[in-house]
Amino acid sequence: MNSIDLRSDTVTWPTQEMRTAMANAAVGDDVYGDDPTVRELETYAASLAAKEAALFVPSGTFGNQLALFTHCTRGSEVILDESSHIVQHEAGASSIIAGVQLRTVDCGGGMLEAPLIQARIRSGDDIHEPKTSLICIENAHSNGKVMSIAAMEGIRRCADRNHIPVHLDGARLFNAATALGVHAKDLTHHVDSVMFCLSKGLCAPAGSILAGNRKFIEEARRKRKIMGGGMRQTGILAAAGLISLKEMRLRLETDHENAKLLANKLSEIPGSIINLDDVQINMVFFDHEDNKSIDGEAFVEFMKERGILVNTNDALKRFRFVTHYWISREHISLVADAVRDFYTKE
Repeated sequence: MNSIDLRSDTVTWPTQEMRTAMANAAVGDDVYGDDPTVRELETYAASLAAKEAALFVPSGTFGNQLALFTHCTRGSEVILDESSHIVQHEAGASSIIAGVQLRTVDCGGGMLEAPLIQARIRSGDDIHEPKTSLICIENAHSNGKVMSIAAMEGIRRCADRNHIPVHLDGARLFNAATALGVHAKDLTHHVDSVMFCLSKGLCAPAGSILAGNRKFIEEARRKRKIMGGGMRQTGILAAAGLISLKEMRLRLETDHENAKLLANKLSEIPGSIINLDDVQINMVFFDHEDNKSIDGEAFVEFMKERGILVNTNDALKRFRFVTHYWISREHISLVADAVRDFYTKE
């Protein structure tokens, strides 16, 4: 890798083992159900999530939107965190594809909890109101925080009382499981469907999984076709996905350790504002007392000149650094030194 790329864990390149597996993958027409590598991936993915069936889809956004499209009736309402990926980063797709309204909850930087959901459920006969058709949660969250199993259990009980299904945006499901020291199925046990990415931190070049019960996945397979996601010889991609799930998910603790190491080094910079307790997965959010007066793009350019790629968020005036397979412990020191140089330069 030419640069130290901390913009996201989506920037990971496939490993050499993946490239070899992709080149040698047994393939068939997946729309006909003929691709043996895709079938193997879907079966293995379903077992990890302890679900009856799974479906290979092109991306995480595709998987989430397919879940809404399958669970919800048009004109109904979905309850979810205002800062969730489905709300903030999926281009308003829920209104276009599933035809649903999003009822968002401002969690104040925390995690969605059952009482907040219960207060917003609409299931009566008032013809003025949409009915709640789905609850969506995100774990791990894109703010780097992990929802506890107890919180997920509370949401499950709330959903059951109201006869509403729960979908989990588990783009970083295995990061959450690693952080909590549990198996992924211990988290997916509390939801009706789950999407998890093969590319975020797991190095596959593309693809995500949607898992649920058999009836749900059968309907989702049909609606995947409607959305244009019926790909053909996708065993080439599925071969990399199998390595992601069988091997790469088992090393995520290294990324978490590197994130904690980076956070500790950044906390030593004079003027830094960083909450070490918030570094729960592979993300570090860095703030500094000078950020309100600096140009975020100037920081990005400074880092780029040092061979380090980062993103800016001028609205929040803080920076997110994401560790992954291609970020080593040696890189951590280089990054911390560059950040220190920026804030201490004359």
